[in-house]
Parts: sequence; C-alpha cells; structure tokens
Amino acid sequence: MDFSLSMDQEILRKSVRDFAEKEIKPVARELDEREEFSYETMAKMAEIGLFGMFVSEEYGGQGMDYLSYIIATEEMARVDGSHAATVAAGNSLGIGPLYYFGSEEQKRRYLPGLCSGEALWGFGLTEPNAGSDASNSRTNAVLDGNSWVINGSKIFITNASTRISAGATVLCRTGTREDGRPELSCILVEQGTAGYEAREMHGKLMWRASNTSELYFDDCRVPEENRLGPRGHGFYQMMQTLDGGRLSIGAMGLGGAQGCFEMALKYSKERVQFGKPIANFQINSFKLADMALEIECARLLLYKACWLRDNNQSFSKLAAMAKLHCSEVMYRAANHAVQLHGGYGLMKEYDIERFYRDQKLLEIGEGTSEVQRIVIARLIGAL
Repeated sequence: MDFSLSMDQEILRKSVRDFAEKEIKPVARELDEREEFSYETMAKMAEIGLFGMFVSEEYGGQGMDYLSYIIATEEMARVDGSHAATVAAGNSLGIGPLYYFGSEEQKRRYLPGLCSGEALWGFGLTEPNAGSDASNSRTNAVLDGNSWVINGSKIFITNASTRISAGATVLCRTGTREDGRPELSCILVEQGTAGYEAREMHGKLMWRASNTSELYFDDCRVPEENRLGPRGHGFYQMMQTLDGGRLSIGAMGLGGAQGCFEMALKYSKERVQFGKPIANFQINSFKLADMALEIECARLLLYKACWLRDNNQSFSKLAAMAKLHCSEVMYRAANHAVQLHGGYGLMKEYDIERFYRDQKLLEIGEGTSEVQRIVIARLIGAL
C-alpha cells in the first residue's frame, strides 16, 4: 500500500494553504463578525480554480480526482469554515448533481459559469419539516402542459441567495408511486423565475460568512425540460450527491481539527504558568497528543474513502464513517483547544472561538451524526 500523495496533490496542498493564509485568514474574523459573504474572496477562490475541481475540462472544470478536491477543501477549512463551506457546497452540492445527472444541454448551459466561479448554485433538499427525514419533502410540483408548477419552501440552503446565485436544484413531489410512496424528482429553478424567491438567513451561530438561504416557491413555473434526469429519480440523485458531500464535510472536519491543533500547540508553547510553558504539563501535552492521534486517523479514513471513490469502488459506508468521525474529531479538537487557551479561548480576538462555533454544523449538516450511525449500521448489516 502506498500512502503517499502525488506531486500534483502536494503542490495543490501547498498552493491552497498559502492562498488561505494570505487571502482568507486576514479577513475571516471580520467577515464572521459582520455575517458578510465576501464577493472579493469568492472571486479570488475562483481565480485559483477552487470550483469545478472534479469536473472534466470539457465543461470548464479542472479535471482533477476527488481526493485533490478534498485536500483543497481541507486546507481551506484549516483557516476558515465559512469559506470552506462556500467551496464544498459550490462543488459537491451545487455542481455535483448537474454534472452527474444533467442532460448534455443542462451541462453546457450551467457548468461553465459554475466551474469558473462566476455563478453559484443551491441544493434544495432540506425543508422546515423535512430534515433528516428528507423523503418527507412537501414541496410540490405539478406538470401543467409543458411546465412544472412548484409550490413549497426549503431552508438552510447554502449559496442560494447571493447576487451571483444562478438557481437551485430542488427536490419536489411530482406524484405518487405504485406502492403509495411519494414520487420525488429534482427540478432546476433559475434565479429570477417568477414565483421563486431566495432569502438570506442571518443570526447563525456558525459559518457566518457563508451564504445560507430560505427558498420559497409560489406557483413557480419552469419548463418541463428543467427536470434533472428521469422523473422519480430525485431521491436517488440527492442521496448520491450526499455521499460525495459527506466527504467534503469530512474534509472540513479534518481541516478544522488541524487548525485547532495548530493553534492549541502554538499557544500552549507560548503561554507560561508556574514558571514553564503550559504544554510542558503532562495533562496538557496528553491533550495535544490525543489531538494529533485522532487527526492522523481521521485523515487516513477520509483519504481511503476518496481513494475508493476515485477507483470506482463502493464508498458509501466509508463516506458516512469519514463524515461522522472527522466531524467528531473536530469537536474534540476544538474543545481541547479552547480549554488550552483558557479564558482567551472564549474571546473573539482569538480564532479558536470561531472554530469552536463553526464545528457544530458538521455534526448536523448533510446528515446528522445520528443519521450517519443509522447509515453505517445498515451498511454493516446490523439494521
């Protein structure tokens, strides 16, 4: 077994890390405080090729493997969760469904702008009463002649209400199956369509510089050809998308944990109490040792899941495991890091305060930790 990265992947890691340190870190705290999505940093992320990373060059993408995309997301999360979320959602949730399930015309129409970062696209799955129970979607689409008429709402949708948001992939009820269960289909709704409104959400605990939206559909009429793939395949498409998205959330947990560890190590070597750096006390050095151990294990698990995906092998189980484990590793790393910072860890002037808040979303978004355990239990034959 060869655990080494390719030269291209090593270069990518260094270039994204340097970019994040230079361009994102100096502004991350202020953007978080103002709850501001930055179009300036968005343009800079697009300029270095952080969108459409796994999309073929034919549609304007970078043509990289999935592991390379995950490494880039990891390095962004090491510095700031909000910007990493913009990249992760922009690729896995926005671009992914269009790339893997879209018609040739849909790919040609949307992907070049999304891969260049000129536009963003939402992933309309979650509803006020359909979170973990995503198949209970109430947003309804009725075929009227050559148009779908959509009514309903979505919530907690990333990248859907910026001024460069071009639209969203929306999971809708389009009928009833023979077994009585709802028929679910994905429909593409463009920004500016009559009856469609995307509203920015504020007052978040975490990812405050990431765009989060509520979507509303009031007799929203879109052409029939805006359906994504075959009718009734929507839930399958969404679940396939979430498999890939779980890897990106895992990358955010891994990168965030790495950032927490590095901040904690630096501070504990500089902070002197009782005549010596607090890192020299065994109880603190063991915290740091545990963080380093868990981060290394998390990286191996996540990279193996990516390797399976890149080699066209089944990766659903490891994707769920990686998402779950990396999220919880960051939880423990952030908790230890705040403890090592003491009272200063509770102040906004220290970045660890932001990391501590940002971590919580990872245990909730794209399938809660509880849902991941259900998925894993089913895949190992326990349920």
